[in-house]
Amino acid sequence: MADAETALERAREQDVRGFIVPGTKLEDAPQALEIAKNNDDVWAAVGFHPHEAKDCDDAAFATIEELAKSDRVVAIGEIGLDYHYMHSPRETQIAVFERHIDLAKRLDLPVIVHNRESIDDMLQILKGGKGILHSFTESYDTAKTLMDRGYFISFSGIVTFRMAESLRDCARRLPHDRVLIETDTPYLAPVPFRGRDNEPAYVIKIAELLASLWGEPLERVAEETTANFERAFGVRVAQ
Repeated sequence: MADAETALERAREQDVRGFIVPGTKLEDAPQALEIAKNNDDVWAAVGFHPHEAKDCDDAAFATIEELAKSDRVVAIGEIGLDYHYMHSPRETQIAVFERHIDLAKRLDLPVIVHNRESIDDMLQILKGGKGILHSFTESYDTAKTLMDRGYFISFSGIVTFRMAESLRDCARRLPHDRVLIETDTPYLAPVPFRGRDNEPAYVIKIAELLASLWGEPLERVAEETTANFERAFGVRVAQ
């Protein structure tokens, strides 16, 4: 918790405003909520990451459902599918993902979606709704399909990596009112911080990249992505 507060302060010094702290399992969901309760510019999301889906039994899900009713919880996530590591069986991941989506619909909350090597099943499941495809790495056509269904596209530090030219081309072509930026702390630190633990202060580098791709001043990109953040999560970020 102390590390989180320090990281938030470093981000604020870089004029980063508005943070979502997502849970990934039962144990860290209350921690995410506590950070949000202690900071007016932080909100929480709760849910089971696909890696942890095998641990999402009825009792655990009931706890997540109760936590999700807090006014500081503004999304269900991080949820989704990950067929790269397969820490949880595919069928379990799908069942837990669908259960969380149903919860989000019942509570009228967006979802924060993790996808890795699972896009076909993902597109079958995400027929409609509202939410964010986090740390997006798929094609422009996939992004367009998901945006047409109501989702935002969020870019992490991956978009700054040397070999990510196709992803940068996707980011260049997307409508600016559907794009978010993120850290995925502690992973995927953007260039020039690649190899370090990532933190919210580094999100400025993703904004700078978008500014160059879109031919806009950094301040305009900050305004656009902040407005998108507010619409995606139903919050207001203090200026």
